[in-house]
Amino acid sequence: MEVGGIQALRRWRAEQSGRVGLVPTMGALHSGHQALMTRARAEADLVVTSIFVNPLQFGADEDFVQYPRPIEADLQKCEEAGVDFVFAPALAEMYPSAPEVRVVAGRMGAVFEGAARPGHFDGVLTVVAKLFTLIAPDVTVFGLKDIQQFCLVKRMIADLNFDIELIGLPVVRDGDGLAMSSRNEYLTGPDRERALAIPRALDAAADVAAGPAEVEAAARAVLEGAAARGDLEVIYLSLVDAADLRQCTPDFRGSALLLVSANVGGTHLIDNLPLEF
Repeated sequence: MEVGGIQALRRWRAEQSGRVGLVPTMGALHSGHQALMTRARAEADLVVTSIFVNPLQFGADEDFVQYPRPIEADLQKCEEAGVDFVFAPALAEMYPSAPEVRVVAGRMGAVFEGAARPGHFDGVLTVVAKLFTLIAPDVTVFGLKDIQQFCLVKRMIADLNFDIELIGLPVVRDGDGLAMSSRNEYLTGPDRERALAIPRALDAAADVAAGPAEVEAAARAVLEGAAARGDLEVIYLSLVDAADLRQCTPDFRGSALLLVSANVGGTHLIDNLPLEF
């Protein structure tokens, strides 16, 4: 496994032939990330994982400086997953100066997570576009836990004509049902128990054999019950069209996403459930 910045990547990339898969990350890797790498390995001859904490997607009051950067542990996880090249550029390599030109996420990036974090998805898409340009992958694998991000990357690939196959890996969950996330490290034991109301709400929705309104109501009942007990603060719960993230109407038919966001003990968690009507 090779590790390097832009120049090392370019030298390595020029020497390779075959299908290349990319798994973009900000590090602090866990088994969910390794699952993405394993899927990329199944889809490509060579796998590149990027580890770069992207400042453009952090707000002024967010934890860019404190974001965990356990690089040695991350490299070990990449090696275990069979990664061929770890792209780990320095900040000054990726942004020699403040970028004047950026990708704008538009309406889809201004709702839900984007409403709470203005400009976040502009930063995400800008760095992903840079990774696509530098690495030139044939296929890229994203986790579907961050489903709004996945939808925006899918739209960017279409709108900007990137010749890249996008694969979404279903949410990877721990044994208790909580979606794997680097943020789970911030949960205390009691907070983790409280956070399980989120997957329980999604399970309740999945068990309802009815229309959009009834499905959303089933999940809302679980979350509002948890909120009434003081277990969490619901940020949003919404059933949306998977194609454009617009709210589903009562007579909606097609692919939908039930989106959930909540604060548990000061930790912001997101989750989602794909549904068909």
